[in-house]
Amino acid sequence: MSDPIRHECGIAAVRLLKPLGYYEHKYGNALWGLDRLHALMIKQRNRGQDGMGVGCCKLDMPPGLPYMFRVRSSKNDSLEEVFGEVMDDFKDVARKANKERKQIALERNKEYVKFEHDPDAIKEHFEFGGEVLMGHLRYGTSGGFGKASCHPYLRRSNWPTRSLMVMGNFNMTNTRELNDVMRRRGQHPVVDTDTQTVLEEIGFHLDEAHNRLYHELRDDGMDGLAIPAEISKRMDVTQIIRDSAAIWDGGYAIAGVIGNGDMFVMRDPNAIRPCFYLQTDEFIAFASERAALRTVFEVREEDTQVMPAAHVAVVKSDGRFSVEPFTQVRPPTPCAFERIYFSRGNGATIYTQRKALGEALVPQLLDAVGNDLENTVVSFVPNTAETAFYGFMDGLRKSRRFEVKKALMEMLASGKLDESKVDDLILRNWPRSEKIAHKDIKSRTFISQEEGRDALVSSVYDITYEVVKPTDNLVVLDDSIVRGTTLKQSILRILARTNPKRIIVVSTAPQIRYPDCYGIDMSELGKFIAFQAAIALLKDRNRRDLIDQTYENCLAELKKPATQQRNVVQDIYAPFTAEEISAKVAELVRPQTTAWKGEVHVIYQTIPDMRRALEPHCGDWYFSGDYPTPGGHVVANEAFIRYYRGKTGRAYDMLFEP
Repeated sequence: MSDPIRHECGIAAVRLLKPLGYYEHKYGNALWGLDRLHALMIKQRNRGQDGMGVGCCKLDMPPGLPYMFRVRSSKNDSLEEVFGEVMDDFKDVARKANKERKQIALERNKEYVKFEHDPDAIKEHFEFGGEVLMGHLRYGTSGGFGKASCHPYLRRSNWPTRSLMVMGNFNMTNTRELNDVMRRRGQHPVVDTDTQTVLEEIGFHLDEAHNRLYHELRDDGMDGLAIPAEISKRMDVTQIIRDSAAIWDGGYAIAGVIGNGDMFVMRDPNAIRPCFYLQTDEFIAFASERAALRTVFEVREEDTQVMPAAHVAVVKSDGRFSVEPFTQVRPPTPCAFERIYFSRGNGATIYTQRKALGEALVPQLLDAVGNDLENTVVSFVPNTAETAFYGFMDGLRKSRRFEVKKALMEMLASGKLDESKVDDLILRNWPRSEKIAHKDIKSRTFISQEEGRDALVSSVYDITYEVVKPTDNLVVLDDSIVRGTTLKQSILRILARTNPKRIIVVSTAPQIRYPDCYGIDMSELGKFIAFQAAIALLKDRNRRDLIDQTYENCLAELKKPATQQRNVVQDIYAPFTAEEISAKVAELVRPQTTAWKGEVHVIYQTIPDMRRALEPHCGDWYFSGDYPTPGGHVVANEAFIRYYRGKTGRAYDMLFEP
């Protein structure tokens, strides 16, 4: 993706089902679970660069000893910093403990067991020596970018069954409404981020459930010392989640743990956000990506499970595991960008689908170059488009083989097999690929803040010289084209140095026309190059009245309940074909500050072809404007109002001002 957008966040969780001593005995490592969590997060680090955090909950800790812990960081090397801090703490604790143990052993003339191999001591004295381990990789879509915005969020109480830690990959479209609900209860929410809202909503219903159980047990005459364990036993986590999520509108994969050790992981009703799990008799693990689970635990794909939409997985403190619905399942619309770009490409399904996305673009490309593959060089940029590039090249070769076979069969049928024509037919016009753009330094261009990003791209990418002729079409495959600024200011300027006849940028994703509001930081309508192209076309054709009318229609829609609103922004695109918008995009992204005089063409994936490549289901609201929840239409209408009024910022972060 040459135009960077922030990834969906990543979650990882490991629930050990055996005492720490089991893992020390079997694996020689009482911290086996923590190591697995670390590995899961490394394998998913593509999902977050704004920060990360880890949390731990210990089971059955004696009164007076802490049981919930977390460490967070928003630094560039946050993963290394957090786990470095955790392990430095372990080494400090072990160093002090071993010094004392050695002295005692000398005094008693006995051998001593090192702290590192004493599971009971590790659990008591090391913060992350627990059975419930959770980690989060953050790409911010709301709130700030500091450490305080990193997950997990923590809500403490001196009752374990009222303490709560939550993290997730999610965005709620109706955060304002959820905060209003809390205010009407008499609560006083200070931070209006959806993460805080989710934490407090679950926390409220957790408190309610705890208090009901406490009063019931106390009134029945149960001894106070026995009440906490009985509350823990009777706590219905699934019902708490049902009550909490009753009015949520958004896409989410949320994990949490209650202080008594009850763990839960839930997925939204439309299956927008991804979540997978692996269950064995030793542990239960969750992750945003199936490939991470397979690699870390060395299992087959069929050993892993997809977390069902509208379901919550609960692991009780005693190890009982259940997966139950917490609301009604809706039509599945999993995020298409997971498969186009976000997820690591080593998963079997992801890899196959990305190749299919590339192959689906072949007919459009052949039409654009007049089937002249002999004078066409195919490449890709950035590296994340590589898998689709392989599918694209496979498709071009299949197309050419079909042509050759057809021509040979016609010759055979006519009885006129001309050897010179056969040689010419077989040897010419085959697709040619080259590595044109590549990174010459190890630097991530998809930095969180926009300032300086394009300059960084220019310094990172370089080209291969003298492989493209002035008579060539240079075809470059990209994952998607969001803003177009990186193309215009960096990528196309770099590619123009090869001096081709024409540069054709091919996007494996369709035109991004509408904001996302379910977890991707792709929300400011005015920044989308497809939207800019539509607005430019309206102005070119003296249709400014449609822009004004759409604004008025958006205002009118927002006076209706969310369930009755339609996405009025679709009217902006209605007068134009996709090809007209693509042509205007090519005009807008063509760099002006270069001596190169060649043509720029832009080809986008069609929505029907994308759906076929990503079967059986995919969410395509950013392309089609058909949102899976009512909140999506609200956000789209508000985004247009913000554009019209010249305001920046995410529509779902701001209070709408009529």
